[in-house]
Amino acid sequence: MSNNIAVVDTSILISALIGSEGPSREILKQCLKGKLKPLISNALFSEYEDVSNRDRIINLCPLSNEERRKLLNAFYSICDWTSIHYLWRPNIKDEGDNFLIELAVAGNADYLITNNIGDFRNTQLSFPKIQIVTPEQFLRG
Repeated sequence: MSNNIAVVDTSILISALIGSEGPSREILKQCLKGKLKPLISNALFSEYEDVSNRDRIINLCPLSNEERRKLLNAFYSICDWTSIHYLWRPNIKDEGDNFLIELAVAGNADYLITNNIGDFRNTQLSFPKIQIVTPEQFLRG
């Protein structure tokens, strides 16, 4: 599984923050151990920051604010910051998630790991190289 490049959807990062174990937490661990290379863009970073700093998420997170910030900073430090130069519009169910496909294409990702794979079905554009999987599917490999 080493050297796989992935876009880690915000749903995975948030599930990893609020759960003490489980598949999303394992995805985050694999990133931090260098077994999975996460991509990040300005848009995804902004979304991570917005959602992880919501009061509801902070209240559900078993980590202190300092621990949460350290974990996020550790994760960000191993991400491959990727510039997006071309905007794709695959017309997915949630148009607000188009930037995830754009990041995956720009960074030559092998995977887009999300808890919301239904949002990425029946698109007008397809990118067969990018596997859109849940954390469980990725871990079963």
